[in-house]
Amino acid sequence: MQHSEYKIVVLSRNKTLYSTKRLVEAIELRGHEALVLDHLKCDLVIEQNRPSITYKGEPVTGVDAVIPRIGASVTFYGAAVVRQFEMMKVPTVIESQALVRSRDKLRSLQILARSTVGMPKTVFTNYSKETKTIIDSVGGAPLIVKLLEGTQGYGVVLAPTQKAAESIIEAFHSMKARVIVQEFIKEAKGADIRAFVVNNKVVGAMKRQGRAGEFRSNLHQGGSGTPIKLTKQEREAALTAARAMNLAVAGVDLLQSDRGPLVLEVNSSPGLQGIEQTTKKDIASEIVKYVEMLVESSQKLKNNRRKIKPRG
Repeated sequence: MQHSEYKIVVLSRNKTLYSTKRLVEAIELRGHEALVLDHLKCDLVIEQNRPSITYKGEPVTGVDAVIPRIGASVTFYGAAVVRQFEMMKVPTVIESQALVRSRDKLRSLQILARSTVGMPKTVFTNYSKETKTIIDSVGGAPLIVKLLEGTQGYGVVLAPTQKAAESIIEAFHSMKARVIVQEFIKEAKGADIRAFVVNNKVVGAMKRQGRAGEFRSNLHQGGSGTPIKLTKQEREAALTAARAMNLAVAGVDLLQSDRGPLVLEVNSSPGLQGIEQTTKKDIASEIVKYVEMLVESSQKLKNNRRKIKPRG
């Protein structure tokens, strides 16, 4: 199907990043114009009925769609830029509200717990002194302690024994660091699954294995990836988790456990490098195809509104 040329903005702070480069390539290969904007350099002009964005002093106009690639450390401003595009009636691959929600680990877990997906048992407290009760609630040691703000496997600690767990939790609490305490899934053997979801379809999946002696499987932590065919249950869990978080594009991390797949996390800005190089699939093009669909739906809606004239 032939699409007219669209102007698609990729919000990214670095043009040379693999994910940004691949999205630009895919946009151009499908006959569209790609524009990379650093969201931190966007100024938001907030005016009644006339929201606009300027970039390095120039107005940003004629944009058909936005692909946000917002890093965790700049979620607040990045989400504000996405929200401004939404106010300008520009369709965006990730909605600002879903972006903010996905970055709040605690809120994400609460939303996922309401859906039908399996999850590791998790406890969050307000610096509680009841350390033993917390540990018992997730089935005792070994267990995982995670910083609420951690990403890419940083701020994740395995406590192998009851004593170690008590010490780690108390140390974090004494520093007023907010943590979640999570059940350790031994049978996962330091591996997890990253399922890449685009528009309610799993377009690629890989199994990530932590290096020897390492329980974290993140590729940033030296883990390795291999392509994997998901079971029906794993596929359903990934799609249900992405839908629950209202994310059309998401990286869903799952653990294989004796009680079925368990959802660890849903990432709203998943990297393309690991999944594309491991699965040899063109995930960037899948995202751009979804963008085309978004723009077409948006344009149809605008045309229908024009046709419905108010009665006078």
